[in-house]
Amino acid sequence: MDKRSFKYDIMPEIKSRWSSRAFSDKKVENEEVMAVLEAASFAPSCFNEQPWRFILADTEGKKQKICSLLYDGNKRWACDAPVLLLLLSYKYFDSNSKDNYWHMFDTGTAWGYLSLEAWRRGLLVHAMGGFSRKRTREELKIDDDYDIVTIIAMGYPGNMSRLPEDLQKKEHPGVRKPVESLIIEMDESLPK
Repeated sequence: MDKRSFKYDIMPEIKSRWSSRAFSDKKVENEEVMAVLEAASFAPSCFNEQPWRFILADTEGKKQKICSLLYDGNKRWACDAPVLLLLLSYKYFDSNSKDNYWHMFDTGTAWGYLSLEAWRRGLLVHAMGGFSRKRTREELKIDDDYDIVTIIAMGYPGNMSRLPEDLQKKEHPGVRKPVESLIIEMDESLPK
């Protein structure tokens, strides 16, 4: 049940998108995955650095490796997704090797593009923070030049009954705060 409300006319994909945990076992064709990743690649970034990188797990062996890094709460459902992605963010500018303080912001924007394109194509994506970053870095031999951002489950919508009962109760779009509550007013006494 969707308890969200909208005051303004915004993109339908933004209005309807949410992060389900119920995945079908239907295969996601490589062309669909690549189209979603291409959408992410068109996200804006500081100096067009495009710091995001994806490790794609779309075979059983690769998926098992990524699943082994998840905490138990996420293993209960995420390993049913046909595709898992590990999202990384390169911490430096390619042009001069200096710190890119905007890399995580830019990578988050790429995730947003990815999630909207996936939804537009009828795919679910669910980003997770519940996994061992230490083991991920060690076992996948990820260089320290990259921050490990999230693991993303991707697939077609499945039957909610496949989920444990406690997770079935959570299967609905999240309520959003009113946009007005997200605005911090500037102090009028600040110099202009």
